[in-house]
Amino acid sequence: MICVALPGLAISTEQGQLTGHGLEGFYRAGRRILSRCQVRVAGREPLAVQARMTSADRARFVGTLRVTPHGGPDPDVVVERTRSADGAEVIVLHSAAARPLRLPVEVALGTDLADLGAIASGTVGPELAASVHDGGLRWSCAAGASSVTADPSPTDAIASAGLLRWDFDVPPGGTVRVELRVRLEGAGPVRAAGRAATSPLAAAQATGDDPRVGALLATSVADLQALLVRDPAHPADTHLAAGAPWRCGLAPADALAAARMALPLGTRLAAGTLRTLARTQLTAPGPRCGMIPGPRRDAGAHLPPGCTATEATLLFPVLLAEARRWGLPDQETEELVPAAERCLAWLRTTVGEGPYLSDPQPGGPVRCETQAHAHRAALLGADLLDECGRPGGDGLREWARKLRATFRRDFWIDDPGGGRPAAARTPDGRQLPHLCATPVHLLDTGLLGGGAHAPGLLDRVQTGQLARLLGSPVMDTGWGLRGLGAKEVGYNPFGHRSGAVRVHETTIAVAGLAAAGYEKESAALLRGVLTAAEAFGHRLPEMYAGEQRGDGKAPLPHPAACRPAATSAAAGVLLLTTLTGVRPDAPAGTVTLRPLRGAPLGEIGLTGLRVAGAPFSVRVSRLGLAMVEEAADGLQLGV
Repeated sequence: MICVALPGLAISTEQGQLTGHGLEGFYRAGRRILSRCQVRVAGREPLAVQARMTSADRARFVGTLRVTPHGGPDPDVVVERTRSADGAEVIVLHSAAARPLRLPVEVALGTDLADLGAIASGTVGPELAASVHDGGLRWSCAAGASSVTADPSPTDAIASAGLLRWDFDVPPGGTVRVELRVRLEGAGPVRAAGRAATSPLAAAQATGDDPRVGALLATSVADLQALLVRDPAHPADTHLAAGAPWRCGLAPADALAAARMALPLGTRLAAGTLRTLARTQLTAPGPRCGMIPGPRRDAGAHLPPGCTATEATLLFPVLLAEARRWGLPDQETEELVPAAERCLAWLRTTVGEGPYLSDPQPGGPVRCETQAHAHRAALLGADLLDECGRPGGDGLREWARKLRATFRRDFWIDDPGGGRPAAARTPDGRQLPHLCATPVHLLDTGLLGGGAHAPGLLDRVQTGQLARLLGSPVMDTGWGLRGLGAKEVGYNPFGHRSGAVRVHETTIAVAGLAAAGYEKESAALLRGVLTAAEAFGHRLPEMYAGEQRGDGKAPLPHPAACRPAATSAAAGVLLLTTLTGVRPDAPAGTVTLRPLRGAPLGEIGLTGLRVAGAPFSVRVSRLGLAMVEEAADGLQLGV
């Protein structure tokens, strides 16, 4: 159970006690500032009876005790603990005894002040020695110091045992309360960007025949808020951390992808993300000029690691172009166009006279999804340059046209089953035929003016065959798409690039199939992910095991998955807006609706979205008919 309000985290098991095992503890900026917090009442630990997340940053644990001698089997003391990511823990004891009780309460505390990376690699040392400090305890080492203070102050603070003690007199039906606060010395209180009144995300809501839609959107928005991080040098600009607990920093490709899926919640997150990454863009002359830096990422058993810098550089102009369609103000767009131009210039320079973009450069394989990203960046980038009065659009469109012609020939593998796109081509031109989820990016062509989608790299017949493959049991687990087909060599249901269900790719498939007209396949994947979300308490993890769905089964968690994750939380937004088919063109003053005609979840209503800088609400009936219920003044319904 992970409470998130970055830079704060609190990680617990369902037992509620923090024992110091595994990842348990309070964290601040990647350091564990408290690893152990064990409560005993009258010398015994409460019996855990319930644990649940009450919000993205808070968890509630309830335990019971029987302290009255010869009082029968019923508990007479309830211990309620509320743990928050900002470093607070509130312990409340409720007495149901018929007589006054004297309750000794002990809280055993400890920490190792370990870095999250050391915890993950199993190289954590022993707990540090404590000292009494300001009515609580303090620990220090070369890396820093942390302390716990208590309100009310304890009767005893025993440093050698790491123990705080109280003796409470509780009347019949009475309540006592202890608040602990954990602090990293030298750091101010946790001020989560998502908790600020100026949060960039609209508080959208969903209602409908399927009650899960409301829970999914509410959780998705809350998790996005919890993962917001400010640029320290430019506090007005926020972006999303990739996920908790493992990737609480900036991952450019993930931040851009999540901001793009979250555009229905407003354009401010996109603007902050773009400005933050524009400041990291490489501008020194050379082959990397114009790139957004990023690390390499494992690509599974069949391919070498890919370069997330390539993906981020191609996503930058796409996000800017689509944010403009959703209502990014002209002044902010103009300020970011030069960075987008540098991304597009890097693309054209790197491909040179050839049709394909290798990844990583130079000499890497020609990946299917990289060509999809590059093609989309060229078309949306050309559109952006034209409308902003900048040169270069015609050259990008001509390159994209040549890429389409060669891709449909070079990347299509004919076979008795109807064919499939190659996952990649090796530097010597060999096709890699394994069936995987990355071709879903071929369906994500991007939004142009007037609510139209850009053309794709596949023709109509090839797109239909890809839709059939994605809808087959080889790829669709019933809870989402496997990263690698179940019949492929190297398939592993827990392989994070070789068989596990990745929520981001499945969501891209849902939206892309719907836009291409394959609503049956889109709806099946949508229902599967929604069922998985319910099993995970509507907080979708980054990935989960790619085992086939069956009666009595539930999706298996992946032990290394981030939860929450930025792309998975944003996926909840895209999944539900796909049902309504909202396609805005704020510069033209129009919004087009293309809902799923089959209304796979029955009636659904989305309120509190933002289009053209104003609240936007839409409802789709059980007959698949969409109606705008709230919109900006002057916004017209497109054809």
